[in-house]
Amino acid sequence: MKDRRSIFALDYIENTVEAYVKVITSSKEAVSHKNLKWYTDVLSNYFKVVDTSNPKLNKLNQVFEQHKLVSDKETKSVPYQRDFSILSVSYDDFYNLSKLRRSVRWYEDRPIPRELIDKAISAALLSPSACNRQPFEFRIFDDKELVQKVANISWGTLGFSHNFPVIIVVIGKLEAYFDERDRHVIYIDASLASMSLMYALETLGLSSCPINWPDVKQFENEMEELLGLEKNERPIMLMSLGYPDKEALVPFSEKKDLFEIRSYNKIKE
Repeated sequence: MKDRRSIFALDYIENTVEAYVKVITSSKEAVSHKNLKWYTDVLSNYFKVVDTSNPKLNKLNQVFEQHKLVSDKETKSVPYQRDFSILSVSYDDFYNLSKLRRSVRWYEDRPIPRELIDKAISAALLSPSACNRQPFEFRIFDDKELVQKVANISWGTLGFSHNFPVIIVVIGKLEAYFDERDRHVIYIDASLASMSLMYALETLGLSSCPINWPDVKQFENEMEELLGLEKNERPIMLMSLGYPDKEALVPFSEKKDLFEIRSYNKIKE
């Protein structure tokens, strides 16, 4: 917060410290080094800026100090000011990229370097996510037999799935949430990341097609069985990708006019 109070987060800091101690004392191997560093830096910064004369905060600070990892000297994983000087992409550049990106269903018959897919996903992982939980996973298939097994589960790929070099199953992970009120967040966060992924692929010479995943029990069961999904994991969408066949056509899609989907300060009269 810009105008930060001297005491804040009392409702959940105890649970946060308890969770930190649990990770440090039990299963550090299950958490990446950069996440452990992030947890440590955030809590270190928290106890640095709050008023630890508060009895509860004083006690929790002592618990944290007893268990915290030794933080290295590199940049701390704490709030920072953005460096706006590095932005070099103009609006026109981005608008042209948006016009170029189309849902491509026909691809060249050549393998896709995994390093290109990983580069695109690295950009997608920078997408916004509620509380940074990132409750999704990209399951990538580039084995021809597996691509067909995955692609043909639903009806949305009939007639063109045979030429997919790669298909991705975007999986939502409900384990990231403690309350059913957040069950929709897997769709929002996964979609934000998927859109970033599709743009990133275009910059690398690859095209893609997001494929609707219908809410049909038969398809859910088949995908769960094939991928070995847990009960808290749910398919969000499929996405094919590859080098676009430059001779193939893409459907023309007339988009709505701006005034049809945009309004300012509109409320019920």
